[in-house]
Amino acid sequence: MNKKRLHLKYTQNFLRRTGLVTALIEKSNLCEDDYVLEIGPGKGIITKELAGMVKQLVAVEYDYSLYRYLNNIFSRSTNVKIVKKDFLKYGLPDNKKYKVFSSIPFNITAEIIKKLTKLSGAPEDSYLIIQKEAAWKYAGRPYFKESLASLLLKPYFKFKIIHRFKRKDFSPIPDVDIVMLHIKKRRELLLKEGMGRLYQDFLAYIFSQNNGRLKNKCKKIFSYRQFKHLARDNGFNLNVNPTDLDYEQWFQLFSFFSSGSGMTEEKQKMIKGAYSRLLKQQERLDKIHRNRNCW
Repeated sequence: MNKKRLHLKYTQNFLRRTGLVTALIEKSNLCEDDYVLEIGPGKGIITKELAGMVKQLVAVEYDYSLYRYLNNIFSRSTNVKIVKKDFLKYGLPDNKKYKVFSSIPFNITAEIIKKLTKLSGAPEDSYLIIQKEAAWKYAGRPYFKESLASLLLKPYFKFKIIHRFKRKDFSPIPDVDIVMLHIKKRRELLLKEGMGRLYQDFLAYIFSQNNGRLKNKCKKIFSYRQFKHLARDNGFNLNVNPTDLDYEQWFQLFSFFSSGSGMTEEKQKMIKGAYSRLLKQQERLDKIHRNRNCW
């Protein structure tokens, strides 16, 4: 990958006013005892405000010139550490509670959120300045329709948009709408231990079916009578699309499926591995897309 392409990959839009940064931090639950991670600090407008409010701050910067600039500014700060690293290759804190507060590179939003939502090393809270459409994708309802991404994460995390920016708040001025998304790790997970993989396969199997309406996608999982009762009991009609349901309704479908009356050995074998297959398919599509962009 040449330097120009590498630079474009990490292009960011930076906040312009320290007053706005202070207001954003006040909307968060950050406190003076927190260990905080910042991704892509740029010239440090957020870093400077965080440094005066939290116990310890680690800012991970990919660009070498910006790293040197920040390292010079914070050389005497005892609670700030500037790290020269690609965040996607950075090791998250082990066995330590921490939070994230960042204006992240939009082009790698999906990769960053994937990294931050792995349960083994997930932060207690993440405050991410991202494109509105990306926030909708992960937050789902009440902001937009649920997506496979939002449904997969909601048993483990809560999502809330806590600020909507004006485009002129940034430099350079973006051509998209931007928000701050709060991702909070649930203290009590909604799935019982050992049920996570089954839940992933259940969703991936249904979303992978090319049959349009939800009842058609589910016809091998639920009988017509079962689906009719599930629709009645959970407040949706028989002709809904998968994205018409909210997370709670999806969770009820899964709860019935995973119960003794809903799941047979045959059905369990049918959906087994659906999530892994979907990931492999997505990887192939991403590879094709990357190759096309190289020409």
